[in-house]
Order: sequence, then structure tokens, then C-alpha cells
Amino acid sequence: MYPTLRRLTVLTVLAPLVLAPGAALAQDSAPPPAPKPCTAEEYRQLDFWLGTWEVRNQLRPQPSASTNRITAEEGGCVIFERYTTPVGYTGRSLSFYDAARKRWHQTWIDSQGQALYLDGGFQDGALVLSGEAANGSLNRISWRPLAGGNVQQLWETSKDGGETWTTAFDGLYSPAGD
Repeated sequence: MYPTLRRLTVLTVLAPLVLAPGAALAQDSAPPPAPKPCTAEEYRQLDFWLGTWEVRNQLRPQPSASTNRITAEEGGCVIFERYTTPVGYTGRSLSFYDAARKRWHQTWIDSQGQALYLDGGFQDGALVLSGEAANGSLNRISWRPLAGGNVQQLWETSKDGGETWTTAFDGLYSPAGD
């Protein structure tokens, strides 16, 4: 009986020493965890636009500001916009970075049934997206962070294929008081 007890003691002492290197080797050879989607730097480029904003059109000042609430959704993969004016006009957009195409995209739809499909990227510190509207005009919209935490949204249209541009909206976004 003594030899059996001795063998068990030896195995009890040696087993962790023998198994530990193999366990460490198995951990080292395991594939690294997959990166979380939408965490690359490109997905954070438009984060300056996140928040709740008072929006004033610098072309046609109004006594009341519009409200725009911009949130990151779907784990940071989508920027969702909810725009509301004091006169009842509303619009929504989904913006996202398309990693396969290395481009930003925005789909906009408003309360009048008008849609815009815009694509583009960052140029000189601003996100610049463009696309053709249903009426054939070109639309170019840019978002630029400004000093003091403000944002400018400049919307331009062209009816001659981009030779000349007319400013349709020059929005100044100021953080809304909560």
C-alpha cells in the first residue's frame, strides 16, 4: 500500500509541473480575439457632430433655432440624425463609414418625402459628401468643426454639373443647453 500512496503523491506534485507548460502553450497558440466592429479611427471621424444642437441658418436668420440631435447607434457603426424646425419640417439621416469602399455615406429623408444619397470623405478637416438629387441637381454638403465647440454645415447645390455652386443652407450648430 505504501508504494501506491507514494506514486499518488509524486503524481500530485508533478502533474501541475507537467501540465502547466502545455496549458501555456495552448493559450499562446489560440487566435487573438476578433476586433470589435466599427472601432477603427475612421469610424470616429464624425464624432465632433455628436450631441444635441441648436441650428441657425446664417442665410435666413429666424427668431427660433431648429434642433438637431446626433447620436452614435449600433455600437458606433451608425450616426443617426433627428432634425426638427420650429415650423414642423423634420428630417432624419443615417451616416456611416463604409470600410470596404473607404468612403462615408449618408442617406437623408425628410417630412416632404425628399431623399438624398450622399458619398464622400474628409477634405481639409471637413466631411464633404455629395450626390445627385431626384431633380438632377448636384448636392454637396460639408460638416466642419469650429472653435468653441460649434459646427458648420454648408449645403450647396449645382444645376450645371458642378461648374457653379449656390449655397442652399449655411447652418451654425451650437451646443443646446440641456
